[in-house]
Amino acid sequence: MKIGLLGFGVVGRGVYEIAASQKNMQVTKVLCLENISLPDAEPVKDFAEILNDPEIDTVVEAMGGLHPSHEFAVAALKAGKNYVTSNKALVCTYYEELVPLAEEMGVKLRCTAAVGGGIGWLSELERSRRAQTINQVGGIMNGTCNYILDHMTRFGMGYDQALKQAQSLGYAEANPATDVEGIDTWHKVILSANVAFGITLDKESVPVAGIAGIQAQDVANFAAHGLVCKLMSAAKRTETGFDVYVQPQLVPQGDPEAAVPLNYNLITFLGQTSDRMSFYGQGAGRYPTAYNVVEDLIDVAAGKGFYAPYGPKVTALNSETMAYYVRGGWDGETREHWGDAVVTMPVSVARMHAWRKDHPDAFIAGLSE
Repeated sequence: MKIGLLGFGVVGRGVYEIAASQKNMQVTKVLCLENISLPDAEPVKDFAEILNDPEIDTVVEAMGGLHPSHEFAVAALKAGKNYVTSNKALVCTYYEELVPLAEEMGVKLRCTAAVGGGIGWLSELERSRRAQTINQVGGIMNGTCNYILDHMTRFGMGYDQALKQAQSLGYAEANPATDVEGIDTWHKVILSANVAFGITLDKESVPVAGIAGIQAQDVANFAAHGLVCKLMSAAKRTETGFDVYVQPQLVPQGDPEAAVPLNYNLITFLGQTSDRMSFYGQGAGRYPTAYNVVEDLIDVAAGKGFYAPYGPKVTALNSETMAYYVRGGWDGETREHWGDAVVTMPVSVARMHAWRKDHPDAFIAGLSE
C-alpha cells in the first residue's frame, strides 16, 4: 500500500510513525505547507502531486475542517484512490456524497478515528449490526467537555478556570466553540447513528445544546441532588422513527457515565441481542487517533470499506419526553425549584430545544429518569 498523507500535525505525524512499523504499508508523499524533511517520504505543497501519482493507491486525510478537505476527498475518490480520514465534520456533512461515490468508484472509504479517537467504536458498530438490530447509540463523545465538567464537579472550578486549564493542556482549542457548543459531538452522533441504523440523518433535524452556559451554582445544585452533569449524545430507534440529540444530561452519581474522568470518552450501544455494550478510552490524542487510522488502512488493504450501506434520508422526530433542569426564563410547567433554576414537568426533546432557540442564554440539562 502506497499512501499519500494530507497534513502533518498531531495526528498526521502519528500516522506516519505508526505506518512505518507496518509491513506492506508506506507513506510516500506528505502534503504539508511547512518546510519539513523526512527520510523516506517526499514532502509536497501541492495536492496534485499526490492525486496524479499513479503509485499512490490510498490517501489519508488528517487536516480537519471542511475545505479543502472536501475537495481533496472527492478528487481522490474520483481518481480511484481509497480514502481514510479522521475528519468527523467532513464525513458527517458530506455523507450523502462520499459514501455512494466510494461505492460507485469501487474504492474504500473508512473513518474509524472520526468518532472516539482511539476507541474502535465505528468498527465495532460495523461488526455488531451484522448480527443484530442496534436500538440505541450515544454517550460521552467529547473529551474537552468532559474535562471541563469533571474539573468543575470534582475540584469546584468555575467554567472559565476549567476551560483555561483544558486549553493549557491542549485538550481545548484557543476558540473552543466547536467543542463546548456541542457541534463536535453533534457530528459524531449523526455519523454513529447513520452507521448503526443504516440511515442518512437529516442533520438539521438533530438539535444540539452545549455546556458553555454552565455555572458553578448549577454544579452545586446537581451535587445536592446526587447528580453529575455530562454532555451526552443520544440516538434511539423508536416505534415511529428515530430520536437523535445532543445536550447536557444529569446522571446519578453511581452511573458509569458519572465516573468518567478527564478527557476520556464512554460510548455505548444497546443491541437487541447483546443489550448494553460500552467502550471507554481516550477520545483524542496523537497516538490513540493515529492508531485507529492505521487500523483502517489495514482494513482497506484487506478489502473492507465503509461500515454500512448508504441508507434512506431520515428526519429525527425527538418525541422522547423528560424533565429538564432550566436556569433562565422557563415559562412552562414546573415541577420544583432548585435555587435560581427550575425542574420542569416532562416535555419533549423537540419542544425544549425549540424553546431554547428563543432563549439562547438559558442553560438546560435533561434529567435521566
